[in-house]
Amino acid sequence: MLGEDEDVFDSVTWESPNAPVTYEGPSTGLSGPGFRQSTAESEDGRDPHDPKWEGYLITSVKDPVKELAETKDAYVSYLVTAKTNLPIFSTPNPTARRRFTDFVFLRTHLAKDFPACVVPPLPDKHRLEYVTGDRFSVEFMERRRLDLHRFLQRLARHPTLQRSTLLRAFFESTEWHVIMHQHVAHPPVPEQSSGVIDSISDSLLNAFSRVRKPDERFLSMREGVDKFEEGIALSERLFSRVRTRTNDGNPEPGEDLTGDYHDLAVAVQGLGFLESGITDPLNHFSNTLLEFSALLRHNTQTSTDPFLVHLHSLIQYSHANRAVLKLRDQKQMDFEELSEYLSAVTAERDRLAAVISGRAGSTGLGLGAYIKDRVDALRGQDDDRARVERMRKLDTKIKELQDAVTTAHETSDAFSDETLREQAIFQRAKESEMKEMLGNYADGQIEFYKAAMEEWDRIIPVIQRIRVDV
Repeated sequence: MLGEDEDVFDSVTWESPNAPVTYEGPSTGLSGPGFRQSTAESEDGRDPHDPKWEGYLITSVKDPVKELAETKDAYVSYLVTAKTNLPIFSTPNPTARRRFTDFVFLRTHLAKDFPACVVPPLPDKHRLEYVTGDRFSVEFMERRRLDLHRFLQRLARHPTLQRSTLLRAFFESTEWHVIMHQHVAHPPVPEQSSGVIDSISDSLLNAFSRVRKPDERFLSMREGVDKFEEGIALSERLFSRVRTRTNDGNPEPGEDLTGDYHDLAVAVQGLGFLESGITDPLNHFSNTLLEFSALLRHNTQTSTDPFLVHLHSLIQYSHANRAVLKLRDQKQMDFEELSEYLSAVTAERDRLAAVISGRAGSTGLGLGAYIKDRVDALRGQDDDRARVERMRKLDTKIKELQDAVTTAHETSDAFSDETLREQAIFQRAKESEMKEMLGNYADGQIEFYKAAMEEWDRIIPVIQRIRVDV
């Protein structure tokens, strides 16, 4: 069982600016479940936005097993293992069996507990373009195993998420269901009580769809995300086209290169029956064409398909990064709209004070103020007592709004700092994945072409033995 006091992270509560937050700078620790990276401005001249890892976490997902096989409640469990030197883990080699719904719970609650972190997405439950068979087929279980393996790898590369108590329990706990119930009943991020920001209508806070004073740093990041996703999406479309032309996925010969080589092999074999003098060499050539067709199909299944799946996964991962940038913008918009609302309430309070003191008449404060005074007069509310009462209420609201604006400003600034750190983490993870993805694809192509060369090399002596009379 894991105690709640074992969380070792600094954090800032992002859920609502209603909660009091104090933020004095990048090196100041804030209480909470753990959103902040362990960085220090003065540490060896490090940039305050550079992430800091406290150790390594190497994860693996393997050995999918169908549980309760003969019942309607059948499911697949996966063996999750890790090697680590992180002090939060109680053993350097934790291991457990988990099912897909456990991964869903882990991902969902990490996203809630760490809203400023780019929590990687899980594989799409219904994306089966490259998978044949049902959810208990060998192909499906292997593809899902690879996707879940990649999901845990991404968590392990994150310096904050790798140290979360929930992830530790996921690998170590023998009472995972108890942990899940406790986490739901006592979340690290408590539900925030209703405050002034919650009482403001959505029409006010959402009046503007864009940040009024955009930060050039985040505009550049958003532009980089757009270009990256555009490039990955284009690559996915082109490689999908190559795959379709090479092997359309149909086990029977079809309108693709694999099928064409198969048909060519049949044609050459038929030609061998007509050419009695060279029947054996033609049959060997036909067999080589069949082998090459099989190699193309094998290359598609072992190299091209995983590459396409990884490309799509990178797009989804980038979407998670985009969501963090969008949430940062929302925090700034909350501050800007609250500030605007505070200005409007303060102006109304000043208008009433001017009317009561006799320093200015209604006509001196604009058409809107004049109409409001006339309406109040018709309702019999034009006496100073009513105005004083309204001023008292406005003073109370102004005080609440001032506190809310201060908190929203601190939250926005702190979230911006965390977002800068997240971009550095995501950039490193993205580069690492692209290196791995391209390397695996290159290795697959090398293996394919080596095998193809061996097949064609073997047929050359057979062809050379054909005697040609001059």
